Amino acid sequence: MTTQRFPLKGEFIELNVLLKLLALAPSGGSAKSLIASGAVRVDGVTETRIRRKLREGSRVEVGGQKVLICANGDSAT
Repeated sequence: MTTQRFPLKGEFIELNVLLKLLALAPSGGSAKSLIASGAVRVDGVTETRIRRKLREGSRVEVGGQKVLICANGDSAT
C-alpha cells in the first residue's frame, strides 16, 4: 500500500474536507458518514470526529488508502 502525500496550505485541514478533496469520499455527506461509521483512522486510531483538524505529520487511513499530511512543498517527509 502506497502513501499519498497531501501538501497542507494552511495550519490544518479538517478530516471531512480532506476525504472529499482527495476523492476518498464522493461527497461531503459521504465523508461524514464514512467517518461516523468508524472506517477512518488517524495516526493509527479510529477517528469519528468529522471535523478533526489534521496538521503536518498526521497520517490518515481509509479504505486501503494512506495519506500523509505534509508541509506545503515538502515531498521528502
